[in-house]
This record gives sequence, C-alpha cells and structure tokens, in this order.
Amino acid sequence: MHPLAVERFCEGVLAEVERVMHNSTDGVHQRYLDIFKIMERRDREMARLFDGLKRSQGLMMLARIRSAGLLTEEEFSSLSLETRGAIQILLDRD
Repeated sequence: MHPLAVERFCEGVLAEVERVMHNSTDGVHQRYLDIFKIMERRDREMARLFDGLKRSQGLMMLARIRSAGLLTEEEFSSLSLETRGAIQILLDRD
C-alpha cells in the first residue's frame, strides 16, 4: 500500500502545482514563489507521512496515510480486523 499511497500523494502535489502554474492572474515570479512554497510544505508532509518505513512504525504510518485520505475504503477493508482497530485507535487519539 505504501507505493500506491506515495503515488496518490505525488499526484495531489502535482495537481496543486499545476493549478498555480496556470493561474494567469499572478505573474510568473509570483507563481514560481508559490510553487516553491508548495514544494517545501508538501515535502515536509511527505516526510511525515512516509519516512521511516519500519515494521515497528507500520501501524502509525498506515494511520497517517489513512488520515491523509490516501487509503481507499476497499484497501482499508482488506486489512485485518485487528489492524483496522489499531489504526482507528491511533486516529481517535489525534
């Protein structure tokens, strides 16, 4: 699920950048600055979501991926009942 979630995340980032690129109300320099800010912010978000892929952090990573909307209901349902319960507990804590 990790590679698929990364792809979905990157698709979202690229769509956000594309919207800024095609914003004709702002000048080129402003669009560049806006894209730079997006990339900085989204890079930090990507690190928070996906860095440290270790077995011991698996549930927490899945909870973050679920919270970010990068895991479909079907994918979530394919997890064991125990795993889904643990993820829900982690999400409820936040």
